[in-house]
Amino acid sequence: MDVVREFAEIDESSSIRYQAYDRIMGNISWLLIALVSLDIKLLPPDNPGLFFLALLCVMLFFYNVCARYGMFRKVHGPFKTFVDLITFFIFIVAASWFTGKITSPFISLLYLVLMATSLTQGRRVTYFMAVLAVCSYILLGSDEFYAFLTARSDQLSSILGYLLELFPFMLIAHLGAMLSGETESARREVERLSSTDEITGQHNMRHFFFLAEIQEKMARRYRKNFSICMLDADNLKDANDRYGHFAGTEMIRHIGGIITSAIRETDIAARYGGDEFIVMFTECSRDDALLVVQRVLRRVTDTPLPYEGSLIAITLSAGIAAFPEDGDNVRSLTAKADKALYESKNSGKNRVTVYHEDLWINPMSTGAAG
Repeated sequence: MDVVREFAEIDESSSIRYQAYDRIMGNISWLLIALVSLDIKLLPPDNPGLFFLALLCVMLFFYNVCARYGMFRKVHGPFKTFVDLITFFIFIVAASWFTGKITSPFISLLYLVLMATSLTQGRRVTYFMAVLAVCSYILLGSDEFYAFLTARSDQLSSILGYLLELFPFMLIAHLGAMLSGETESARREVERLSSTDEITGQHNMRHFFFLAEIQEKMARRYRKNFSICMLDADNLKDANDRYGHFAGTEMIRHIGGIITSAIRETDIAARYGGDEFIVMFTECSRDDALLVVQRVLRRVTDTPLPYEGSLIAITLSAGIAAFPEDGDNVRSLTAKADKALYESKNSGKNRVTVYHEDLWINPMSTGAAG
């Protein structure tokens, strides 16, 4: 289940990025068609390449319609983007062939393809495309390069001049790949910061509900149960008043670490806000969740926080609600677990309450000792 959760995060993030890439690729397609169409308009009517250029435009037009508006419009990912880039590459090389080869006005568009590849495909594919660009350039300029090499007496200078013609392709690819790596690292760090609580290292609330709702859908589909637990520190205000707010921050970090160490990797823990925490126990009944939460409460009670030579005693109160007995979605269960939490507070603190319909009449509460 934790593997599924990780892939869900990756898929969601990647899907958003590649949807944006797909729109950009569509715009590039129309731009290429417009540029070649303009060149067709400017070429003399008896130019032998007019038919082939028009055919290229028609083929790219139908490809773009299918990819963006037809059967593949809902497909987004690195492979589709790679196919787009290969299609653009072939289109540019073919258009260059009929419009002057290496003197074609379209030959510089290969740099655009290389940069787009570096930003969307990573280093290996970028270097592969750079090799293709060099080979294509050699093919397009084979006659000119041969004449250039054989017409000069200084063969070394000829070879160096030839290599300088090819160097920009490799340079653009290499710089683009390096920039892509830095951009990807920065993007991942931004994503981590946007989904993580700074103090505890747990998920923040936005990310918690994103992951929890995925688990909710899986529980519905496979008829699994899960439980939601709300936890709250009983004495944060007292610690803040006596030791200062830095002590309160350390207390929150301390509690978060104990909760994280006590639950499974498949469970989802988050800081709810202030000194409140929320945990989703996946594929877990409320009885099983109760045992885990009691263990957390005992561990918190037995592990006071060392702070500036003092030991700060900590206790927690908690409430539990379970799917499907107590509610049919994560948000309603969170509200009911919160009610159970406040019943624990009103019943003397340092205890866990399991939600049920008659909660206010006959509370099912149990202390940390269980």
